[in-house]
Amino acid sequence: MKRIIPFCVALLCGTAQVALASTGHGGEASTLDLTVSPFGYASLILFVLAYVLVIFEEQLHLRKSKPVMFAAGVIWVLVALTYKQVGIAPETAHNAIIHNITEYAELLLFLLAAMTYINSMEERNVFQALRGWLVSRGFSLRVVFWITGLLAFLISPIADNLTTALLMGAVVMAVAKDNPKFVALACINIVVGANAGGAFSPFGDITTLMVWQKGQVSFVQFFNLFFPSLINWLIPAFIMSFAISKEVPEALTEKVSMKFGAKRIIGLFLATIVTAVSFHNFLSLPPAAGMMLGLSYLGIFAYYIKIKEKRQLEYDAPLGHADDQAGPFDIFRKIARAEWDTLLFFYGVILCVGGLSQFGYLALVSQQMYEGLGPTNANILVGVLSAIVDNIPVMFAVLTMEPHMSLGQWLLVTLTAGVGGSLLSIGSAAGVALMGTARGVYTFGAHLKWMPVVALGYAASIYAHQVINSNLF
Repeated sequence: MKRIIPFCVALLCGTAQVALASTGHGGEASTLDLTVSPFGYASLILFVLAYVLVIFEEQLHLRKSKPVMFAAGVIWVLVALTYKQVGIAPETAHNAIIHNITEYAELLLFLLAAMTYINSMEERNVFQALRGWLVSRGFSLRVVFWITGLLAFLISPIADNLTTALLMGAVVMAVAKDNPKFVALACINIVVGANAGGAFSPFGDITTLMVWQKGQVSFVQFFNLFFPSLINWLIPAFIMSFAISKEVPEALTEKVSMKFGAKRIIGLFLATIVTAVSFHNFLSLPPAAGMMLGLSYLGIFAYYIKIKEKRQLEYDAPLGHADDQAGPFDIFRKIARAEWDTLLFFYGVILCVGGLSQFGYLALVSQQMYEGLGPTNANILVGVLSAIVDNIPVMFAVLTMEPHMSLGQWLLVTLTAGVGGSLLSIGSAAGVALMGTARGVYTFGAHLKWMPVVALGYAASIYAHQVINSNLF
């Protein structure tokens, strides 16, 4: 336990290691240890304080991007000052930050294209139509429980788990908002299903996207996690379903029609995914470049929608007007409605982690964690940590460490980082979003009550991966 605490603290900070080499008289590289430098300690403390503000975002009403962006800028100032003090060439810091900015740019462009498509489908009433169909069927509560969980598992590999959770949560609230016990259990089921579904697809979660873009796991290899992910959702769902009654609530007469072009936008989104995968697999180009090409598909089709619907090419309302549903369809409105706070938060995290990496903290963490505990135990611990801290800095730290692991181990850490957030309601964006949707009903305590059941699914999925994909270890 004494060995675990120090590197847990360091990993929570999301630090990463880069060797700082200088040439000696013999021409061999020697490594500088900057972990004990005053500026190194200051950077570490600054990031911890910034992340504390992120954790209390709901209470402080301070956007999570703001503290980490500030911390990122100051940390790189401290990196540059430290390099000057120890006599390292200034271009070393310049090259290091350019590397981190490049990584962020790829993530930004990829997510921007995906978010624009999701916003476009929402504006065309794709998700509202699905919700309307579900609430008008007259299903029993137990059937609704299974359908919403299954759809969360199946939709999140394509859309993000946040959008999926909000959609399914809206269905649950529409069907049985006066039944708090059902709503709480259904929300837990949706969170587990959305996180599990996102774990076996490069598009399902930010962490899987990062692993794919880093080249540790190929697109096809992610699907080795399908059955472990399915087990992760299925076991808790099966146990919780016995607490759901077979009551049949009154069917709601809600029907929403999709707008013109909705189905073709869905098709273009799938074509964009194929384009991104092809760029990566066949051309060795960044997936983000393929996503931006796919975004042009939507841009051209958006022009066609305007012509077809006989709308003006120029907006009467200013760009970014709150009433986005009114007026002609325009792709730039959908871009403006992207989750910019989230995108800028990623910038802060990546730059903070990249800056802290220059001080070498994760060299010790990597040694203690992956060499001390072993890859399997370390990767399981990553999943547990991701339930407490956002899985993005945790996974980025692991990717920057680049521990020597087999494909099976890389898939294991991808799985645990993706589904570990289901252990607590605050462990994933899906859980946090549903706590807002079902405020006062789906709470931290309500989820905690069923955590042993969720943990059983977590353990079972790890065991299933080790058995099913034993040839990959």
